[in-house]
Amino acid sequence: MSSADAKKKKKFKLPSAYTILFAIIIIIAILTWIIPAGTYAVDKAGNIIAGTYHSRASNPQGLWDVFMAPILGMVGNKQTEGAISVSLFILVIGGFLGVVNRTHALDDGIAAVVKHYKGREKLLIPILMCLFALGGTTYGMAEETIAFYPLLIPVMIGVGFDSLTAVAIVLIGSQVGCLASTVNPFATGVASQTLNISPGNGLVSRVVLLILTVTASIIYVYRYASKVQKDPSKSLVYDHREEDIEHFNVDEVSDGHMSKRQKVVITLFMLTFVIMIVGLIPWDTMNPHWTFFINFKKWLVSIPFLGALLGKDATPFGSWYFNEITMLFFFMSVMIMFVFHMKESDYIDAFMNGMADFLGVAIIVAVARGIQVVMNDGYITATVLHWGEMGLKHLNSGLFAALTYVFYIPMSFLIPSSSGLAAATMGIIGPLGHFAGVAKSVVVTAYEAASGWVNLITPTSGVVMGALAIARVNISTWWKFIAKLMVYLFLISIIFLVVMALI
Repeated sequence: MSSADAKKKKKFKLPSAYTILFAIIIIIAILTWIIPAGTYAVDKAGNIIAGTYHSRASNPQGLWDVFMAPILGMVGNKQTEGAISVSLFILVIGGFLGVVNRTHALDDGIAAVVKHYKGREKLLIPILMCLFALGGTTYGMAEETIAFYPLLIPVMIGVGFDSLTAVAIVLIGSQVGCLASTVNPFATGVASQTLNISPGNGLVSRVVLLILTVTASIIYVYRYASKVQKDPSKSLVYDHREEDIEHFNVDEVSDGHMSKRQKVVITLFMLTFVIMIVGLIPWDTMNPHWTFFINFKKWLVSIPFLGALLGKDATPFGSWYFNEITMLFFFMSVMIMFVFHMKESDYIDAFMNGMADFLGVAIIVAVARGIQVVMNDGYITATVLHWGEMGLKHLNSGLFAALTYVFYIPMSFLIPSSSGLAAATMGIIGPLGHFAGVAKSVVVTAYEAASGWVNLITPTSGVVMGALAIARVNISTWWKFIAKLMVYLFLISIIFLVVMALI
């Protein structure tokens, strides 16, 4: 082959998530002409009643239905709940993050932590990894981490570590947080909404998984960094250490100064997620029942004028869903505008740009939900579930949880968008878990754990490849570095899921 021919030969490129999801819609539409139609009886809560499957007249989906599916996926129809509430939430949280980022509070906050621990840099590893994990588990911190690599790399090299240590702190920290997403709207939120459960369901168990995986990751990175500090030749990137020192201007690091306004912004930022978590936890369904927030709301709205001023229709903590947390992020973005003394025009610009950054995610959720629209309108969802019910009759619940986790690993490569993956598959996997006696929240956790695990190593991730490009680290070197940790995280996740399914 000539060099000209070689240039003409195009490399294979994986289609975008939109193309993959729309192709799946077409395939599902074709299957509605082949798979027998059927339906299940449901209880008052909308849950499928096992053993009630029966066949019905088929309703094959045509070209009109294929192109209408993403539209109905957003607004909903009689068969399928629309994704409008979760898509709007994604847009608003994008606007909120846009406003926060305009203040540079997060960037300067990390710089301040680095400055504070100068001379005690080893302590930065657990502290920063916990901070990045907190970002990952609460709002799916990923692309936002790119800004931190130029800050941390020279610091880590300067104190005797290497660029790989800096990448590990940020990338592993944030993505392990996503692996154990407690209230991450792009993972927990979309998956829970698809299954009609609160994102607060299973929250406590996911906190436990977060602690386990973050602890294992910190130990792993800390041991590597200590080894490199004692003997720089042990570094996996030692061959270009001198080049890195020159390239990253190791002596030029941020002064880590934070203004009082930025400190208030950071406080409001963290308070927002605390309020969201408190609002989502179903307090009145816990054992024993905790009705403090319900009673407090009743008392508050009974106060003349004050109750009307605050809003008599306000939803008490424990009963929040997407409308309430969307309102929370919008309200807190306005609060940040005022405390930071941001101009109205700057606020609108930051909010709109933040929303624009997440528009693709919001649309992916709708397109993915279109898959469920075609399946439901073609009445093949119940048939697929019936086949699953027959196959799961004698399957142990722990084994189902493990298989669900394994299933989502290749699916996460196929559909890199965590929100798109959740919207596309939860409508089937969740009810199958019901037949196996596995709680919907455990199915959600299995999906999140697999997606987060894959996002640590996948070459299709812009976050992974961007981080490695900035650090000048080859992806094969990264795989070599993280291989053992991937095994540890896999084992921790799968054992945890089996235990949760059996409890």
